[in-house]
Amino acid sequence: MSCDKNCDTCATSDNCNDKALNEQDKRIDTFLSKVKHKLMVMSGKGGVGKSTVAANLAIALSEKGYNVGLLDVDLHGPSIAGILGLTGIPLNADGDRLLPYQYNEHLEVMTVQGLLADPDEALIWRGPLKIGVIRQFLADTKWSELDYLIVDCPPGTGDEPLTVIQTIKDAQAVIVTTPQEVSLSDVRKSISFCQQTQLEILGIVENMSGFVCPDCGAVHNIFKSGGGAKLAAERGINFLGKLPIDPQVVDSEDIGNPTAAMSPKTKEALETVVNNIIEKVK
Repeated sequence: MSCDKNCDTCATSDNCNDKALNEQDKRIDTFLSKVKHKLMVMSGKGGVGKSTVAANLAIALSEKGYNVGLLDVDLHGPSIAGILGLTGIPLNADGDRLLPYQYNEHLEVMTVQGLLADPDEALIWRGPLKIGVIRQFLADTKWSELDYLIVDCPPGTGDEPLTVIQTIKDAQAVIVTTPQEVSLSDVRKSISFCQQTQLEILGIVENMSGFVCPDCGAVHNIFKSGGGAKLAAERGINFLGKLPIDPQVVDSEDIGNPTAAMSPKTKEALETVVNNIIEKVK
């Protein structure tokens, strides 16, 4: 492929592509230098409520006055827009830079769903394209200076989390699990992934740890409880807390405000997780 710039220094576009990547690296580094803490919310398997945890952490931190960015890199199954009531609202741009959604005074959100004409459209993308999109979200979005950047990753150990690790080199992992052994076995793989890629693990969150009865407020351990804490202790990893199944959170998510009708027990549990995160990142 010939270079369209007619320069004397290259016979192909490779040098020009390298230059573009270097410029993109500089923009990413400039943005990340203005972010105090970078958290990757990960899970070993789907269905553990990872995106709900990521969204609730972002909202809770923003309500404490921290400036927070929530980046959804679950490109094939993005959930953040639906959870936060942003589905069908297109992203805007300022020149050649995307403007993140302003969810509240302190919370900015970026998700690929804001770029889709049809929110139900399937993205059939291979690795290189996904890597490029994630890098563009970091380089070409007009983010504010942030106290926290929370990255909602897809489950597993594929292209998206690996790209985040390679691009955000001082990120820390928040691993979400449920109490059952089938979920914990996948978390062990996530821990191994973090160790192999030298990604620091901030801690483990046990989600769906008990069911909050909407009538009496009692907590019933439908899916067991305590498995995440036990695994954290076994591996010498921080246990950040456990969050129950709360039907009121489901109802709140359906209206785009996941913390609106959260039960007192769930609010207390989320407060514990958030406070532990704030303490651990220090």
